[in-house]
Amino acid sequence: MSVNWALPFNTKIVPKSNKVVDINTYKEIHSTSLRDYKGFWASVASELDWFKPWEKVLDDSNPPFYKWFVGGEINASYLAVDRHAKSWRKNKVAIIWEGEPVDENGNPKEVRKLTYYDLYTEVNRVAYILRNKYGLKKGDAVAIYLPMIPELPIFMLALARIGVVFTVVFSGFSADALATRIDDAQAKVLITADGGWRRGKIVPLKDIADKALEKVSTVKDVIVVRRTGQKVNMVEGRDKYLDDVLREVPQGVYVEPERIKSEDPLYILYTSGTTGKPKGIVHDTGGYLTLLHATMKWVFDVRDDDIYWCTADIGWVTGHSYIVFGPLMEGVTEIMYEGALDYPKPDRWVSIIERYGVTIFYTSPTAIRSFMKYGDEWVKAHKTDTIRIIHSVGEPINPEAFEWLWKLIGRGEVPFGSTWWMTETGGIMISHLPGLYLIPLKPGTNGMPLPGIEADVVDDNGNPTKPEERGYLVIKNPWPGMPLTIHRDPERYIKIYWSKFPGMFYAGDYAVKDSDGYFWVLGRADEVIKVAGHRLGTYELESAIIEHPAVAEAAVVGVPDPVKGEVPVAFVILKQGVSPSKNLMDDILKTVRDKVGPIATLSSIYFVSKLPKTRSGKIMRRVVKAVITNQPVGDITTLENEASVEEVKKAYEEFKAEIGKS
Repeated sequence: MSVNWALPFNTKIVPKSNKVVDINTYKEIHSTSLRDYKGFWASVASELDWFKPWEKVLDDSNPPFYKWFVGGEINASYLAVDRHAKSWRKNKVAIIWEGEPVDENGNPKEVRKLTYYDLYTEVNRVAYILRNKYGLKKGDAVAIYLPMIPELPIFMLALARIGVVFTVVFSGFSADALATRIDDAQAKVLITADGGWRRGKIVPLKDIADKALEKVSTVKDVIVVRRTGQKVNMVEGRDKYLDDVLREVPQGVYVEPERIKSEDPLYILYTSGTTGKPKGIVHDTGGYLTLLHATMKWVFDVRDDDIYWCTADIGWVTGHSYIVFGPLMEGVTEIMYEGALDYPKPDRWVSIIERYGVTIFYTSPTAIRSFMKYGDEWVKAHKTDTIRIIHSVGEPINPEAFEWLWKLIGRGEVPFGSTWWMTETGGIMISHLPGLYLIPLKPGTNGMPLPGIEADVVDDNGNPTKPEERGYLVIKNPWPGMPLTIHRDPERYIKIYWSKFPGMFYAGDYAVKDSDGYFWVLGRADEVIKVAGHRLGTYELESAIIEHPAVAEAAVVGVPDPVKGEVPVAFVILKQGVSPSKNLMDDILKTVRDKVGPIATLSSIYFVSKLPKTRSGKIMRRVVKAVITNQPVGDITTLENEASVEEVKKAYEEFKAEIGKS
């Protein structure tokens, strides 16, 4: 049984833009793009530089293993560096990198600026050693385990240049997680660093890598980047420092980019849920680059005078698509920051916006909510009027977080979208489109599907839901950038994404399409709480809680109940200066009931100062649920602050003690 979902915010906002169109106009444009979606995407792909044109736009003879632009030849590294180094952008800054450590005045100790020619030079030097010293060739695989330093995109582009598939492993992962990914990818070489900076401490990446390598047999060589300068164990015959190896490279070396088939893999990126072996999502080359080109133009409206900043980590797909390949393909100047967004003070993120005059800001809803808890003054102390576009990514954004950031750094006038996509889609699927046609904004919505993308919300039988009725998000047509398969497990690819609704890609998300056709993605379908037969998404409950003026962040999980099956329990972070009380708890409970309905009554509220989050900013609800249900917490190596788990436990134990006294 399902219930209709009450929209948290249905007021349309028209930002200042000369590209605003009414909803029906965009629907007609979108409908036109779907009538011949193959021809539509072919026209987009033709804007890229191909070594050889494709012979067939889409090979759909073996669904769901679709292949785009078959026969075409292209190279991601050529698009990202060569074509700019040959143009007027040669001396344009490509990457402004800022390290985390600061001096006594709070200013960054390290800033590096690489022009497109610098990038071109370094990519060629690294490609030379990978090919000539390490003997890597097309068909080989390499694992990368680096912090957020410029060498990370340099290695990715160098490997793409010579046609070697790579897998980037997030630098917050444990030795076991790294070993699992190296083993599955069958990586011959591991690229890592002596360490990386995070919240003022050195993360010992080489030590972690050494432990991982004890569990795998495929890696024969390790390249180590000097980042922190501390002494690390170097295995003779296996480990070499990057700077030592690069001394052997001739001056002005040039490595000709391989002519890569469009349907050949570019990289493998592992994604995992709460259980099961990580899934190695394989992305192709030509289709993936086509989608990134389109979304950089349509979603971000990138221009040559922009300063673009995506706050993600390159270890996740957002960093692959919207720090490395997308922005550099388009020749933008972008910010790359090493550390925590609120270190050493809560205004680190906004000081970066001011310091470099950021114009396009792409961040996560969790990051925004964490900024909110510190109050407005940290933001108001900085100049942010350079911002002209904001987008969020990673999870649903609640209207309160939207309005807070939109008014404070968006001045209540710039386009602000909540993009929906996932590791599997390769790039953005649903979003507002400031660079193309901008429909009015609704805080909290994802907008409408991009041209060429046929998305829908369906019920358990695969039939479209009625407006404002919750269902499952699906994509009904193939798109450039979609996965080739799951690495070494094609049957799993079919089972997870194509079996629930035959002929449709199942995203695994719960969603609503409102009466205007806007999509509201409510979060993972496996995070739905079933209360007395009614399905409630964690997002809608958390969004209702955050509407209370005293609340900064919230995490809701379902716990077993003998009568209702499950009941929702909330862990809440209050804004600075607000103290917890029984009256406040009652007021929050009333807010949720008023916003969502009586069925949404929270069983318990626990007040905490931290929530378990990954370093990419996502709340680890499974950890919260494990604590409250007395289950094993499991792997928490990606946690930003492991102390938050103990705080959740403490709040729960104190609450139980209070109940016992009464």
